Amino acid sequence: MSEEDKGTVVTGVFTVRTTAGQEKNVANLVAARIVTSKLPIAAILVPEPLRGYLFIEAEGPHFVEEAIAGIRHARSVVSGAVDISELERYIIIKPVIEELDVDDLVEIVSGPFKGMRAKITRVERTKEEVTLELLEVTFTLPITVHADYVKIVEKSLNTEKSVT
Repeated sequence: MSEEDKGTVVTGVFTVRTTAGQEKNVANLVAARIVTSKLPIAAILVPEPLRGYLFIEAEGPHFVEEAIAGIRHARSVVSGAVDISELERYIIIKPVIEELDVDDLVEIVSGPFKGMRAKITRVERTKEEVTLELLEVTFTLPITVHADYVKIVEKSLNTEKSVT
């Protein structure tokens, strides 16, 4: 072993199956156990779009097993380590506007139309605004809102991208 290798610790990222919707609770309980048991675990990742899983960076899978042992809603450790390149899409946050396209169905999450569903008729990427056509009204009313005010419900089958 060289002088440089003595100070570094090799870790791997391991996947833990959980009950869907309980990922954050399991992560909080595991974090508490890490502190009390002084386990060599470096990080816990709970990706929002991936339900039923969390990722733990540790020196070995046996430390992850020890961390989740007896914790409610923690199911099991998936065998094998995960390559960090597979997790980049969950770590790097893309702006909401990049995901939106014309004809996508969205739900408005803020403002006076909160909770209503709409169809995107135009996307202005430079201003980060989308023009919507509300679906739950008797007459068509185009409204323009900031892209952060919408959440994608269903992607359109139309693969064309309208950029303005």
